[in-house]
Amino acid sequence: MSNTSLATDTLSKPAGSVWTACLDFVSLLKPRVMSLVVFTGFVGLYLAPGDGNLVLQTIAVLCIAIGAGASGAINMWYDRDIDAVMSRTKTRAIPSGKITAEAALTFGILLAGGSVMVMGLAVNWVAATLLMVTIMFYVFVYTVWLKRRTPQNIVIGGAAGAFPPMIGWAAATGTVSVESITLFTIIFIWTPPHFWALSLYRSDDYKAAGVPMMPLVHGRYETKKQILLYSIVLCPLGVAPFWLGTLGAVYGATSAILGVLFIGAAWRVMKNDSEKNCKQLFGFSIFYLFFLFFAMIVDRCVNFNPIL
Repeated sequence: MSNTSLATDTLSKPAGSVWTACLDFVSLLKPRVMSLVVFTGFVGLYLAPGDGNLVLQTIAVLCIAIGAGASGAINMWYDRDIDAVMSRTKTRAIPSGKITAEAALTFGILLAGGSVMVMGLAVNWVAATLLMVTIMFYVFVYTVWLKRRTPQNIVIGGAAGAFPPMIGWAAATGTVSVESITLFTIIFIWTPPHFWALSLYRSDDYKAAGVPMMPLVHGRYETKKQILLYSIVLCPLGVAPFWLGTLGAVYGATSAILGVLFIGAAWRVMKNDSEKNCKQLFGFSIFYLFFLFFAMIVDRCVNFNPIL
């Protein structure tokens, strides 16, 4: 079906159907995943030194959001075959027949190109370059190369989800600094235990789809051990912005408590990998990252001194 006929069919549909179609396209952007990505990107921008232009800051956050969504749409296009056999993903827009694969790919490419171009022209080309690298890394390195080939897919591919605070920082300053690299590293180390917790109770799905997640390749015990080890590394790393002087005592105390709780949740899974415990660890990992970055905002508001 041509793009012209797709547009004609959409215009001829009742308003309710058009709204439903719009929601289907929005679902390609993985809104829940995007929300955390956008939030961490905003925090990176918020923490960066200098008095930023509110309009340009808003554009930067929107570009991060659209770029993240574009990555999700292209990922769904490429993974439509395995999404169709996994219970967690079989109702997505492409495998369920709500959106054609061609339309999803076109949508993703247009959003990807547009977000990078607008970021470069309106904000700066350092941030735009980082955004382009993020999209390409997620699509070509993680989705195409790693995901179906190695249990290290999440470890290496997790870099894509760790770039947003660095992009936000670069949008505000035009540079990459130790502070922004630290934020990147926190998310990079957080990603494996987060997704491995999911893979422990969704291993049947990944097995059916032929995705070599850690529990399927190296077993549940090794996966649990790796989760615990990464959690132990994450605990002091999460406190690093305090030790570097980027943030103050409010953040330092909060990050330390969250880190200890993360280790506790990982230890509980190590001792008993029941579905309940794995789900709790997965859920807490999301809470951990959100609240950690929220604590950065709170700390900055309390101290209100920009980084020198």
